[in-house]
Amino acid sequence: MYAPWSNYFRLGLVHFMAYPQVGQDESQVLPTIAEVAADSDFEVLEVRGVSDPALRVKIKELCRSAHLDLAYAAQPLMLGRKLNPNSLDAAERQEALKVLKAAVDEAYELGAQGFALLSGPDPGDAKRAEGMAYLVESLVELCRYSKSKGDMPIVLEVFDRSIEKKAIAGPTVEAVEMAKAVKAQVDNFGLMIDLSHLPLLNETPEEALTAAAGYMVHAHIGNAVMRDTSHPAYGDQHPRFGIPGGENDVAELAEFLRWLFRTGYLADGKNPRPIVSFEVKPLAGESSAAVIAGSKRALAAAWAQV
Repeated sequence: MYAPWSNYFRLGLVHFMAYPQVGQDESQVLPTIAEVAADSDFEVLEVRGVSDPALRVKIKELCRSAHLDLAYAAQPLMLGRKLNPNSLDAAERQEALKVLKAAVDEAYELGAQGFALLSGPDPGDAKRAEGMAYLVESLVELCRYSKSKGDMPIVLEVFDRSIEKKAIAGPTVEAVEMAKAVKAQVDNFGLMIDLSHLPLLNETPEEALTAAAGYMVHAHIGNAVMRDTSHPAYGDQHPRFGIPGGENDVAELAEFLRWLFRTGYLADGKNPRPIVSFEVKPLAGESSAAVIAGSKRALAAAWAQV
């Protein structure tokens, strides 16, 4: 591809994955966001919630000054508090929705352009249909809550069902069926497909992106380790592209990008341009800056093959 990727998509970064220290120390949030804000290649930053309202104001002001759009990621909140919007227990579902609605409020406070979350755990074959129905119900309620405050979409990320997160959604085909049921009732919902998760789902880019066409509103790109259970990055840990034992490097990234074009997620003239974000995490001893730079080099090499 000769045209720059910025003609087709806004490059994003999952901030809390690239800088994992921010999960334990909020004093690191603003300086690390400032590092990304100074990099003009990035147009979108995906951030986790922060407890300090004054810090949220500073984040919004910094990103606004840098012409950097924000998206809100509720996945760390959900995993940390074990929130389950598809629980078979009504009280657990209501607690999850209560916390998620407060997070939606925070996302609006930040000026976020999207709100991402994941499904709860898979209850197993016998109860899966019931769990999926509850997930649809919860997502519709959350979408309506967001719609009552503005136009921020709710975005569900597809995760693995068998290796680490063991989420009910799940294989992409099944996630799409769930998305159809949600979209039949609300119009501010879509799916996020992550290249990092496709090996864990035993899916190819062609399979996942073809299935999700028309329902996909956000893309993540990254890597995974799944064949060596003793590897420090085994599972859903998003190591750097090309790590020994990993599944994704330049060739796999190029194939993912080709299918983003073939399925219409990327296309000439889209406005707004869709988001494609790096989700990469440095291992112990690795530098965040180096892993981010390496990701951009992998993208440049893959883009040249598209």
